[in-house]
Amino acid sequence: MSAPRTAGAVAAAERNALADLFLERGPDEPTLCGDWTTNDLLAHLVIRERRPDAAPGILIPPLSFWTQRVQSQAARRDFGANVALIRSGPPSWSPMALPFLAGVDVQEYFIHHEDVRRAVEGWAPRPADPSRDEILWGALAVLGKLAYRSSPVGVTLRAPDGRQRAVKSGPRTVTVVGEPGELVLFSSGREQAVVSFEGEPADVATVKGLDRGL
Repeated sequence: MSAPRTAGAVAAAERNALADLFLERGPDEPTLCGDWTTNDLLAHLVIRERRPDAAPGILIPPLSFWTQRVQSQAARRDFGANVALIRSGPPSWSPMALPFLAGVDVQEYFIHHEDVRRAVEGWAPRPADPSRDEILWGALAVLGKLAYRSSPVGVTLRAPDGRQRAVKSGPRTVTVVGEPGELVLFSSGREQAVVSFEGEPADVATVKGLDRGL
């Protein structure tokens, strides 16, 4: 049995796989990120790591105008050059280069890798990866609480091995069941996730209808 890989190694693997997929698909293909093309998504990843002045606007709406301006500039650069930038990882001066953020990178690159993979017909989940799945399961401790914070019913996430994580309390509970990566995708607002539900039908419909985006 091979030793678990570090978060940094898993993040690098996801980064390289996404870079390969970007080059395979090209700049004008759809993603699961609204109306963003692959070129738009790539520009987002570039500024996340290389323009810390623009990063706050990703999460803070009043600052989004600057983020959008910087991202538009990045999107006008050569597609292949931008792919090379994300493949090489964040520069040493970037906050995203801090070692303790490697787990955040695993989540970010896993989600966006699937945003490209699952935007076309015929996709299927990738094979299980114990190291990656363990990191993604850990990420659900925070992601789950954020994603379901507005739920009027309780929400529990359960992996096929029986592990459970209660992320929202309520008068009744809906359990969302799936592999860790599928739970991460569903909890981040992606409908193209292989999950099942346990609970009262009306409560399940409520959870499915939540705005789970961050």
